[in-house]
Amino acid sequence: MEFEFMTINTPLPPCMPLPIAALRLPISSTAKVMYARLLDAALMAGVEDVNGILFVRFPIMELSAALSRSPMTVKRSLNELEHAGLIMRVRQGVGEPNHIYTLIPGKEDAAHE
Repeated sequence: MEFEFMTINTPLPPCMPLPIAALRLPISSTAKVMYARLLDAALMAGVEDVNGILFVRFPIMELSAALSRSPMTVKRSLNELEHAGLIMRVRQGVGEPNHIYTLIPGKEDAAHE
């Protein structure tokens, strides 16, 4: 196996953002990785609503493939994120994917660091 050590000038491969406050929340590791993926999608390809707030459309099957997790695990993790106040899902019409708004952990979450 060949290794490449990091130096001060080493360019990082593409990365996803994950707020430190999210690490301390009582949610599963899968939900944390999903949050990072949703946040990255919002920053890179989010759509603005009429208020200028970014959201993503990420169908369950696509999110399942992106995370290499079952659709049931994806649904469970989405529920965890919603209950933790990290995402808001806005239902659309029948057969349409939800609009997923990625919320930023509040200052009270960061205060526990």
